[in-house]
Amino acid sequence: MAIGKVGGADYEPHGAGGDALLQRPAGYAGIASWLTTVDHKRLGILYILTSFMFMGFASIEAFLIRLQLLSPNNTLLSPDVYNQMFTMHGVTMVFLAIMPLGIGFANYMVPLQIGARDLAFPRLNAFGYWAYLAGGLFLYTSFFLGGAPDVGWFAYAPLTSLSNNPGLGTDFYMIGLFVGGIGTLVTAMNLIVTIVNMRAPGMTMMRVPVFTWLMLVTSFLIIFAFPPLTIALFQVIMDRSFGTLFYVPEAGAMPILWQHLFWIFGHPEVYIIILPAFGVISEIIPTFSRKPLFGYPVIILSGIFIGFMGFAVWTHHMFTTGLGPVVNTAFALTSFVIGIPTGVKVFNWLGTMWGGKIVFTTSMLYAVAFLVTFTLGGVTGIMLAVPPFDAQAQDSYFVVAHFHFVMGGGALLSFFAALFYWFPKMTGRMISERLGKISFWLLVPGFYVIFFPQHFLGLMGMPRRTQTYVEGIGLEIWNQVSTFGTFIMGAGMLLLAFAVLSAFRNGRPAGNDPWDGRTLEWSTTSPPPYYDFDRQPVVNDRDAHWVQKYPESVHGERVPESASLPYDAGGIHIPGASWYPFLAAVAMLPMSYGLLYNNWWVLGISLLGIVLATYGWALEGVGGKHIHIDHGGADHGRHREETDA
Repeated sequence: MAIGKVGGADYEPHGAGGDALLQRPAGYAGIASWLTTVDHKRLGILYILTSFMFMGFASIEAFLIRLQLLSPNNTLLSPDVYNQMFTMHGVTMVFLAIMPLGIGFANYMVPLQIGARDLAFPRLNAFGYWAYLAGGLFLYTSFFLGGAPDVGWFAYAPLTSLSNNPGLGTDFYMIGLFVGGIGTLVTAMNLIVTIVNMRAPGMTMMRVPVFTWLMLVTSFLIIFAFPPLTIALFQVIMDRSFGTLFYVPEAGAMPILWQHLFWIFGHPEVYIIILPAFGVISEIIPTFSRKPLFGYPVIILSGIFIGFMGFAVWTHHMFTTGLGPVVNTAFALTSFVIGIPTGVKVFNWLGTMWGGKIVFTTSMLYAVAFLVTFTLGGVTGIMLAVPPFDAQAQDSYFVVAHFHFVMGGGALLSFFAALFYWFPKMTGRMISERLGKISFWLLVPGFYVIFFPQHFLGLMGMPRRTQTYVEGIGLEIWNQVSTFGTFIMGAGMLLLAFAVLSAFRNGRPAGNDPWDGRTLEWSTTSPPPYYDFDRQPVVNDRDAHWVQKYPESVHGERVPESASLPYDAGGIHIPGASWYPFLAAVAMLPMSYGLLYNNWWVLGISLLGIVLATYGWALEGVGGKHIHIDHGGADHGRHREETDA
C-alpha cells in the first residue's frame, strides 16, 4: 500500500476558507438564538456537545466502578451505590451518549450530503433535541432526589415492581427514557422524510452517500424498535403509578414479557448505534485511501439486510431463560446469519484500502482501530450465539468485554474518527494532528488494557454486576490490569478534549475541502452558511463533489463545468426561529415530576402547557427569511439581500 498526502504537503487545505460565519441572518447570536434555533447544523452541534457531556458523566461512573473492583473486598462503594453506578453508566452510554452522537452527526451532515437546505421539518427537529435533553436531565436529577436507578440498564421485571424497588430510581428510569424516546422517534421520522424527498437533482438512491443511506436504515430501525420499548416503559409506569398489574407475578403476570419487549428493542438498538458508525467508516476510508468505496451496492444491501435481520435475533439475549432447545436453535441460526452481512462490510473496507494511497491521519487511525476492534467483538459475538457456550458465559465479564468491543470499540472509535474528519467542516478549523495522534495512542491501547482482560475474567467465572469478589481465586491480577487501563484511556480522552477545545480558539484554518473529499458537504464553505448552498447541486455521480473537481474521473458522461443551479428564481427560503419546540419539550420536565410525585396539579398544568405550545407551533406560520443571491459578476455569489418571508 502506498502512503499519500491529502491536498498537498502537511495536509494543506484544498480550497479557500470562507466567510461563512458572517453569512448569517440578524438575530443569529446569543443564548436565545440557540434556544430557538431550527438550523440543522446548530442542532447537530447541540446533539454532539450534549452527547459528549453525558459521555463524561458515564466515564466518571465507569471509573468509580473500576476503582471499586481494583482489589478484593473493597468498600469504596456500597452495594446500592455500585448498583446505581453500573445502571447509570449503561443507560447513559446507550441512550444518552453513543446513540445521540450518531444522530448529531446525521443532523449536521445528512442535509449537506444530499444537497438539501435543512431537514424536512426544522421545528420538529428542534423539538426532538430538546425532548432528548429533557429526558436525560430528568434522569440525572435522580442522584439528588432520592437515588438513581439501580436495576441495570435492562431493568428486568419484577425487579422494577414497587414491592421489590420502592424508591423513586426506577420511576426516573421509566419516565426519563419515555420522554427521551419521543425525541428520538420524531427525529427518525424527520430523517426518513428528508432523505426520501429532499435529495438534490440527479441523486438517485444509488448515488446517496453511504453515511446517509445507513442513517435511513437506522431511522427505520428506530421507528420499528422504539414502540416495543415505549409500551414496556408505559406498562411499568402504569404499574408503579396507577396500580396496574402488568408485571406483578402474584397477580398472574409473566415478568418475562418485559425481557421480550426490551430485547425486541434492545438488539435492533445495537444496530441503531453501529450502522451510523458503519456509515462514518464508509466515508472516511475512501477519502484517505484515495479510492472510491469498493462494493458500494453490497455495502448498501448488506446494511438493509442487517436492518431486517436485527429484529430476528433478540432471543439470543435470553438463551438461559428456559425457552427451550427449539427456540434457542432457531435464534442461534439467525444470529449466525446476521454476522454474514457484517463481515461482508469488513471485506469491502479492506478492499477499498487495498492498493490505495493511504494517508494515516488521526481520523484514518481511528477507522483502522475500529476495523480491528469491531471484528474482535464480532468474533466473540458468534461465540455467544452458540447456546451451550452462552450458558457458561452468560452474566459473566466475558459478555461485558464482548459488548464493549462492539459498542465502545466499534461505535465510539468510529465517532471519534468522525469528529476529526468533520470538525474542519463544522468549525472551519483543524484539530492538531500531533495532539490527535498522541491521544489516539493513549486512548485505543488504554481501551484494550481495560476490556481485553475481562474476557479472561469471564472465562474464570467472575459474574458481572457484582460489587466485589473474594481474594485468592485468581481474579485480582486481571481486575488490577483492567483498572490500570482506565488511567491510560482517561488520559487519552482528556487529551482529545483538550485538542478539540484548543482547535476552537487556535486551530489552523481548514479551508472548504481540507481532505480532498468526495461528497457534497465538502463543496460548500467551512463552516457552511445557514442556507447550506448558494446553488442547488446537481448530482451526476456517486462521488458528487469528487467528479466536480476531477471530471476526467467520471466514467461515461462528462460532468459539465456548470453543474449546479440556483435554488429558484425567488431566492432561498430560510425557516424562522421558534420558541415553541423548546417550550413544548421543556414542559415535559414538570410533567415528569408531577407523574413521579403523584402531583396531579403539576401534571395537568404541564400537559396544558404542552398543548398550548403545540397549538402555537401549529398556528405560527412559516416565517423565516428569503435570501436573494446575485450569482453573476466578479463577486460571484457574494451579494446577498434578506427580506422577510
